[in-house]
Amino acid sequence: MPLIINGILIEELPPDTRTLFETYPHLKDVAAALIAQVPKVIGPVGLLYVHQREYAVTTPHDKHITVVGTEDTTTCSMVVLRHSELHMIGGFLDPRHYSEELAIQLLYAFHKQPLSIHLVTACICELNNSLRGNINWPVIYGIGLNIKSGEIFPATFPDKGPDFPLRCARYFTGCYEMLDIYDCHLGMLRIGPYNYEPLRGVDLWLSQSDDFILQHLSTSPEVEPPSFVVQVRATLKYIQQNPFPGITVFPDNRPHFYQKDETDGEYTSIFHSPFRFYGFKHHVCHFFV
Repeated sequence: MPLIINGILIEELPPDTRTLFETYPHLKDVAAALIAQVPKVIGPVGLLYVHQREYAVTTPHDKHITVVGTEDTTTCSMVVLRHSELHMIGGFLDPRHYSEELAIQLLYAFHKQPLSIHLVTACICELNNSLRGNINWPVIYGIGLNIKSGEIFPATFPDKGPDFPLRCARYFTGCYEMLDIYDCHLGMLRIGPYNYEPLRGVDLWLSQSDDFILQHLSTSPEVEPPSFVVQVRATLKYIQQNPFPGITVFPDNRPHFYQKDETDGEYTSIFHSPFRFYGFKHHVCHFFV
C-alpha cells in the first residue's frame, strides 16, 4: 500500500528528496524541531544499542529496556517504525550522493509494503545538513527512541554494547543482511551466529596510516567522528585474529546471548537453550540502522 504523508495517500513518490520536501513542506518543520535539540548522553541502564545493518523489535511494555538507539552515522539512515508511523533520520548532502540514494531506496521499499505506513519524520539529506566553511556536515549523528513515550531525540551513547568488533566485522566483510539482535520477551541480546569471508590484505590495511584508513574505508571521510579510525582498526584486528568466525567465534553454531543488569546496565554473557528460545509476536516498534 502506498505511503501516507500528512494524511494523504501517495500514489507516486517524488523522484528525489528535494522534491519530497517541496511537495510536503511540513516535513521541514518536523526536521527543524528535531535538529534544534541538544543531543542527550544516554548511559547503559535501560539501553539497547543497535549497530549498522542490525535491527531490533520491541514493545512499549518491554520491562528490560527504555531506550533504543544508535549513532556514528554519516551517509547511513536511521529508521524507526513505531506502530504505523515511519521516522527516517540521517544522511546529509555528501558529495558522492550516498545519502540521497539510500533515502530514496528506503522510501520506495516502504512505499511497496502491503501495510499502511505514515511517513512522519524525514530528517534526511538536506534537512540534516549544515555547512561548515565549504564542507557539508550531518547535524544529527545519532538518535534515541524512548519506547515508552515514543519520543525520538538526538543522542550519543558512550556504551555501545558487547561484541563491538564482531558486530562491525559483518559489514566490513560485505555482509549485507539485516540482523535481528533482540528478543523483547526474554530481554536478551542475540549476536550471530554468522560467518564472513577472510579479508584479503588485512595485514596491509593495519599497517597503513590513520589518514589512509580514513580516506579509503569511509563513505564520508571529511565528516567522520573522531572515533572512526580507532573503531576501524579494532575491527580489522578482530578480523585478522578471527578470519573464520564459524570456527573461532561460533564453534558450536550458537548465538552469543547477553542479558542486561537492571542496576548498572552491564551485559552478562549467558548460555540459553534453543529449546526455550521463542520468537516474538505483536511487534509494534522497529529500529533499523
